[in-house]
Amino acid sequence: MASWSEFAADEPRLADGIRVLLQQYGPGFGYLATVRADGGPRVHPVSPVITDEGLFCFIIDSPKRRDLERDGRYALHSFPPEESDDEAYVAGHAWPVTDPARVARLAQSARAEPHLDWRLFEFTVDVAMLTRREQHAAGVPGVTPSRPAVRVWLDPQAPPAPAAPVAVPQTRPARRSRDVQCTAA
Repeated sequence: MASWSEFAADEPRLADGIRVLLQQYGPGFGYLATVRADGGPRVHPVSPVITDEGLFCFIIDSPKRRDLERDGRYALHSFPPEESDDEAYVAGHAWPVTDPARVARLAQSARAEPHLDWRLFEFTVDVAMLTRREQHAAGVPGVTPSRPAVRVWLDPQAPPAPAAPVAVPQTRPARRSRDVQCTAA
């Protein structure tokens, strides 16, 4: 599990692109996915904080905070920009920051509301992805949209993900389907 700083040192251009998308509206803005107690996903908007020290988030007393306290796995996705479909994604593990001096320093720099019941989490990076799409190419005569440019970073120190169980398909009655033809303009 790499810290944001380790990831950024390894892939500075990718880290900068992700930072730009997460901070495109000023303070950080994205969607945090956590793992509920029953194993299902939970998604909420958050304001991630990216500094030279790492990737952090102040989480108020809520179901998502309890999710992170119980099972630190997370995924963070950028809010979509108005002018494109570019996207940034980071996943890994969240850990509570317990050093009071570090918490106070980050709370002051991020202007965290002092009277709320929040806890500071640091997010490690196991996977980082940035997708860039050609802007406004669709629907423009004479311009063929290109495939999106996708850059992915995987922490070389992260253990391999466990193999997913293989599901045995059950026999079901055949469903009717329709063939749809798509033509390029």
